[in-house]
Amino acid sequence: MREHYEAFSKQDANHVPLSPLSFLERTATIFPDRTAVVYNNLQRTWSEVHTRVRRLASSLQKRGIGQGDTVSVLAANTPELFELHYAVPLTGAVLNTINIRLEPETVAYIFEHSDARLVIADTAFSGVVSKAFEINGKALPIVDIVDPEGPGGERIGEATYSDLIDTGDPAFAWQGPQDEWQALALNYTSGTSGRPKGVVYHHRGAYLMAMGTPVAWELPRHPVYLYTVPMFHCNGWCHAWTMTLMAGTIVCIRQVTGKAVFDLIGKLGITHLGGAPIVLSMLVNTPEEDRKPLSGPVKIMTAGAPPPAAVLAATKSLGFEVMQVYGLTETYGHVVQCLWREEWEDLSADEQAELQSWQGVGFPMTETVDVVNRETGASVPWDGETQGEIVIRGNTVMKGYYKNAEATDEAMSGGSFKSGDAAVRHSNGYVQIRDRLKDVIISGGENISSVEVEGVLHRHPDVVLAAVVALPDETWGEVPCAFVELKEGSTVTEETLIEFCRQHMAGFKRPKKIVFTELPKTATGKIQKFVLRQDARAMTENSS
Repeated sequence: MREHYEAFSKQDANHVPLSPLSFLERTATIFPDRTAVVYNNLQRTWSEVHTRVRRLASSLQKRGIGQGDTVSVLAANTPELFELHYAVPLTGAVLNTINIRLEPETVAYIFEHSDARLVIADTAFSGVVSKAFEINGKALPIVDIVDPEGPGGERIGEATYSDLIDTGDPAFAWQGPQDEWQALALNYTSGTSGRPKGVVYHHRGAYLMAMGTPVAWELPRHPVYLYTVPMFHCNGWCHAWTMTLMAGTIVCIRQVTGKAVFDLIGKLGITHLGGAPIVLSMLVNTPEEDRKPLSGPVKIMTAGAPPPAAVLAATKSLGFEVMQVYGLTETYGHVVQCLWREEWEDLSADEQAELQSWQGVGFPMTETVDVVNRETGASVPWDGETQGEIVIRGNTVMKGYYKNAEATDEAMSGGSFKSGDAAVRHSNGYVQIRDRLKDVIISGGENISSVEVEGVLHRHPDVVLAAVVALPDETWGEVPCAFVELKEGSTVTEETLIEFCRQHMAGFKRPKKIVFTELPKTATGKIQKFVLRQDARAMTENSS
């Protein structure tokens, strides 16, 4: 009878709020002497990290940091930022990691909008922090991270990070959240149009993201992970918690270059790393003399924009195993993966690369991923042609936008999170992005996918990076305009590259103008198309 099943109540013995904080205590207990973190010549064990996190949380609490307080952090990928992923939420506070490439005006906005109670900042960014305080007309309490391996910078804090470790209590009580829905982290979107929005993560979502990632990526125990993904971006795709769960070794890197990556692979036996497609391009274009042969398989998770098939093929030829994933800040990072299928084994390398560039299917912890008609909300046919918007539903969708109920309701109306990405769905259920909805080029009534044009451009051997946007046109309304980075020493001209495109796509899709330039990028390697759209409009205005 139903009443017998409903007679039970939640008790401490059978209901514990899910939180990634539990991973550190478990790993430090089981593998206390295994190497947890490596940064240049510094190495720490899991036991040492566990003790440092307790000390740090104790010191933060002594400074009045507690339940629901925001702690803002500006730091590179160093051990301190990794430790803060545990120490801040251990006090009940919310970790707000800030993009270190933002200008002072936006940093000031984030300090103010996030209601930050404390700022912890690497001295390399003290100038930005000081300027942000001036803009807001008030200073916040600040703790300096002094990195002897960093570029220096002025000390502006009342204490250093090391002071907090030294004065903290190593016996500080390890306590998870009372409610798994409790806020864990606050991440601000890139703010490419208007002010950035604050995306709130909860403990349950971060826990499930960390649990789902090893299944999808087939992570073994004790991976050696090179943290090339900025930890300020979606909390480093939540890999700080995932790698703790797997008792891995986290290798921190402050400045990501092709040579540095190859050197660390050779020196430390890196098994896994992540990054935007620009990281793949960086590896492919690393000079031969700076490359090291891979002694074993190195798996790369890539996300941020649909990677060109040509770049995927070139990366694979170097010996890397690439898995393309898809997600947004609002979904804790990756929630969709291009899961490899056995029937693809006998295809050519080019065909395999093309399929690997699809976004694919949901991660194990993702409830549903669909492509729907924006007007009706109905699922589009699985025909690989009918375009709609990607929508996502699951426990790894944000709580909402901080202090912005209207934007939260708009993003989640209809029962799923609206991604803003235009895509098709193939007969096997795999999703393939065609464009950001705002990046679709409508020329003479025909929709042109900028991603498709970029894919063709990347096939040219002299093209390092390419981005395509709409160029206003009196006759067609819009036409494709390509911004291209070439390999050093290339003699390719606009005419020859347009002719190359003519040979590989329909005439109306080929770029009508090509600009050779260094592409503007975010700190995570995403190409800032909004800047390029502005440049394209300016070109039109200047020519009229």
